[in-house]
Order: sequence, then structure tokens, then C-alpha cells
Amino acid sequence: MAEIRIPVEYASHRKVRDRNKLHYRFNHWPVWVWAFFILPGPLTANLFDRGLDSRILIWLGVVVLGTAIAGVCQRLPGTEARPLIVRFIEDRPNPNHRRICYTVAWSELVAFTLLHIVALVAAVITGQWYLKQLYRLAYFPVVVAVWAIGALGWLPRAKPSTRGEGYERRYFYGAVWAVSTSQPVLWFVWKVLPQTRAFDALKLVIFVGMLVGVGALAWFGRLPRTRPIVSGEFAISA
Repeated sequence: MAEIRIPVEYASHRKVRDRNKLHYRFNHWPVWVWAFFILPGPLTANLFDRGLDSRILIWLGVVVLGTAIAGVCQRLPGTEARPLIVRFIEDRPNPNHRRICYTVAWSELVAFTLLHIVALVAAVITGQWYLKQLYRLAYFPVVVAVWAIGALGWLPRAKPSTRGEGYERRYFYGAVWAVSTSQPVLWFVWKVLPQTRAFDALKLVIFVGMLVGVGALAWFGRLPRTRPIVSGEFAISA
């Protein structure tokens, strides 16, 4: 059986920079605007179900202002004036703002995916959709549980040390690729396909299939930022 090799990046081949360019720092801001905007899951679910309302617009304004201030103060990952990680094998303290932001992102990746799978399975078994009830009752318990795991330093990119960044970044971006591509597809098929057990089973297969398929591509380093960075010389990371 042929061995499948995962392509790697060599730290010594990556460009070393002393400062982050302004456009690089600015481009990270909308990423964290979105991450914190969707944090209140029940509100986000209502947005995709019914559209904008005054609560969502107010929350968006709060997030835009808060993240803008944090970005100017260099308290969002990627908005720092200087790169935080220049050696992937170096045991350096992971800044608190970085640990918090990545923990929040992990909590959303886990909560949205888990609740949608549970809702689809329940729909197939019972013929009824309980997604709103799940968001109302289970979303924040799941999110808080992931926060606790992050606080203990067990989440990739949210650990106390940056030593494992060369591999941890690929786990994080792999999860982002899998969830961010499968969720819009699920929303689309949920909108266009009838809500029957047969079609709900199809939605479940499509959703889980995309998670597994895109996750596999990420695992084998076929997607951007999912290749392991082999420690060696210098390296730069946001």
C-alpha cells in the first residue's frame, strides 16, 4: 500500500519580517469582526432564518467598535505591529489576547457544527426540526465548555506556549476550512429542499460528507495554511 505523504513547509524558506505591514494588520480586522459577531449563536441563527433586525444591527455596531479599538491597541491576532512568532520551536508565552480570540473561534466552530448535526439527526428520527430549541438551550453550555478547555490550555493556538504553532495552526485552519465551507452549503440545502425525513437525511449526508471531505483535504495539507511547518530556521506567524 502506497504511503501518503503530507507536504510540509520549511521554516527556513519562509520570509522573515521585522514588522507587519499596515494592510496585513487591517485585513485581520474583519476576520475578528465576523468571529465575535456570530458569537451569540441564537441571534446568529435568527439572522439566517429571518434576516436583519434592530438587535443584530446594534450588536454588529458594538462588535465593530470593540474590535476596532482592540485592533488599534494590537489586541487582536494579526493586528500586532511586529510578528509574535519568529521561531516555531521556541517556547514563548502565548499572549492572552491571542488565547482568548482563538478560544472564542474554536467554541463557535464546535458549537455550530455540533448543534446542526444534532438537529439533523433529530429531524431524521422524529420528522421535526428542533434547531431553535437547541440554540436556545444548548448553544451557550457548549460554548462555555469549550471556553473552559481553552482556559486549561488544551486548544490549538490557545495554549500557554507557542512552541507547537507549526502544527497547531494547521489544525485550526483545517477546522475553519471544513466548517466555513460546509455551513453555507447546509444553509442552502435547508432553504431549497423540502423538510421531510428523506431530504433531511440527504442534508445530513451532504453536511457530514463536506466536513469529512474538506477536513481530509486539510489534513493532507491540500488547503492554504494546512501544511505542517517543519521547525528549523526562522519563521513568521500571525
